[in-house]
Amino acid sequence: MLIGLNNVTFEFGARVIVRDATWHIHPGERIGLIGYNGTGKSTLLRILTNQYMPSSGSVERGRNVSVGYLHQDLLSFDTNENILEVAMGAFERVRFLEKEIERTGRLLESNHDDKLLQTYTDYLHEMDVLDGYNIQHKTEEVLHGLGFSNEELIRPYKIFSGGWRMRVLLAKMILQQPDVLLLDEPTNHLDLPSIEWLEKYLQSYKGSVVIVSHDKFFLNRMVNKIVELYQQQLHIYSGDYEFYEAEKQMRIELQQRAYENQQEYIRQQERFIERFRSKATKAAAAQSAIKRLDKLDRIEQVELEKPNLRINFQVDKQPGKILVALQNLSKSFGENVIFQNASAEIERGDKIAFIGANGKGKSTLLRIIGGTEPFEGERIWGHNVEESFYAQHQLESLHMENTIVEELQTCGSGKTELELRSLLGGFMFSGDDVDKKIKILSGGEKARVALAKVIVSKSNFLLLDEPTNHLDMFSVDLLAQALNSYEGTIIFVSHDRYFISKVANKIWEIDEEKQIKEFKGSYAESIEWKERMALKARQEAVAEAVPAPVQEEVKQQQPKHSELSREQKKEQQRYQRQLEKKEEELNALNTDKAAIEKQMSDPATYADLKKFQELEKKYEGIQQKIIATNKEYENLFEKILVFEAG
Repeated sequence: MLIGLNNVTFEFGARVIVRDATWHIHPGERIGLIGYNGTGKSTLLRILTNQYMPSSGSVERGRNVSVGYLHQDLLSFDTNENILEVAMGAFERVRFLEKEIERTGRLLESNHDDKLLQTYTDYLHEMDVLDGYNIQHKTEEVLHGLGFSNEELIRPYKIFSGGWRMRVLLAKMILQQPDVLLLDEPTNHLDLPSIEWLEKYLQSYKGSVVIVSHDKFFLNRMVNKIVELYQQQLHIYSGDYEFYEAEKQMRIELQQRAYENQQEYIRQQERFIERFRSKATKAAAAQSAIKRLDKLDRIEQVELEKPNLRINFQVDKQPGKILVALQNLSKSFGENVIFQNASAEIERGDKIAFIGANGKGKSTLLRIIGGTEPFEGERIWGHNVEESFYAQHQLESLHMENTIVEELQTCGSGKTELELRSLLGGFMFSGDDVDKKIKILSGGEKARVALAKVIVSKSNFLLLDEPTNHLDMFSVDLLAQALNSYEGTIIFVSHDRYFISKVANKIWEIDEEKQIKEFKGSYAESIEWKERMALKARQEAVAEAVPAPVQEEVKQQQPKHSELSREQKKEQQRYQRQLEKKEEELNALNTDKAAIEKQMSDPATYADLKKFQELEKKYEGIQQKIIATNKEYENLFEKILVFEAG
């Protein structure tokens, strides 16, 4: 164990964040810490790092275990040093050795003392062991991965915006290589290429990682365990996010089934008591039934505290087939060329995700389409187009003295106050919340107000710049569902790959020629296409590098697809036997699963809470074995297919 919580309870005043929580972090774990906004995920990380002390219970840490914690409060740090120097601050011991080696070397020029020479030699050896001569190269590699150019590495840290500062501090954190890395929303300030780089880096990271994130796609690729903070309890699931969703649904269904069965049992007993308690011959039996009910451990009904973002998009007018045509579009900021004679069209029904690295002109293009950014070329507006624009800077244009409901009344939608209150309920502003003034709202709450203003307009064309930035993953899901049912047209900028994959039917990017490149299809299809093109390019590069006679010779030496060597046939047979064995294991596991389900539906079982919990635990264990065995089965099946394909 590296860090552990043992029966920890923590309270903010009268509010309980977590109660009697136990959680141990072990070497090699990749953990996703999830929960609705405001449940206390960041607080839990602070408890792990001893910044907050629990009301009861204990926090344990293994001897010499180092912890790195990336959080938003780090942005208060400021310095005139360039970002390369800031990030290289991760190597404190190496920087110390550099100074000592230089100092000791100067002393040795005039003092040939053996002890001093030994110290100098020891410093050199330690420097070598720590690979200290490569720290600049390592730091540059990480900063490049997080999106910094060579020119930016020597610029002062203090001139960068908050998002870019956070990248520098993330670079420093991962270069320190702590045993446990705690990352609070690390993808919030990253663009898609940087998120993909961070994924690859963390997948090979030697320490354990705990990640708070609203990015389902990121979590699904990164973690092997989910810890959910829900109703002041920690619920632990051994698997990725997809496994968590399926397992949680199964747990809910089992608990609901057990609750319903127990309620039926209680009703039967109560009818028996009511019928026979006054009869002398049955009074003793009725009293026994009363005692049984008194001793019964009641199963609680499932009550999900789930945000309900009820968004109903309405469109007043249908536009023409082409909403916007961009022709010979050019835009530059000084010497930085964003677009160069680029052309594109947005058609009715398009749901376009505009993706790419920061600085590639995504928000600029949205402003050009929305008519708020000057440019060269033509933007031809279609018939009956009514647009509505959502962007982060619109949070600043909210009227601070207005209440939330008054702010929506400024849209001129013609909706009554009752209708606006109903709409705001869909954005998680209920009851008296709608009477709060804008100036006291958090950044996330202001973002939801600005998004609500876009929705209330009944526009047939939405331009959305990072609409999910201040929503938790559950609300992102609900927004994606709403946009899928929206009858209008959308173009949106987002780095949330899950959101993109759920909403987009077209993908736009800016290519190397500063043109708008369109892919007609989903995000997953675009990734698959890119991988195929990259593989084809590598194959063509190899083919060009190898002379034709050599290619022909290699081709002739390769066995025909229909012919397998004796060793290959043996290996194929071995895989076939393993596959058959896995089939038998799966059949046995499914038989066991069915037997447990039958036991759990027995009234005698759900009347005994301890027995039911034991069976539930056994049931979950079998479920995990079935999932793992299925994966092994699929891997073996794929290997056999390779042999059959030759």
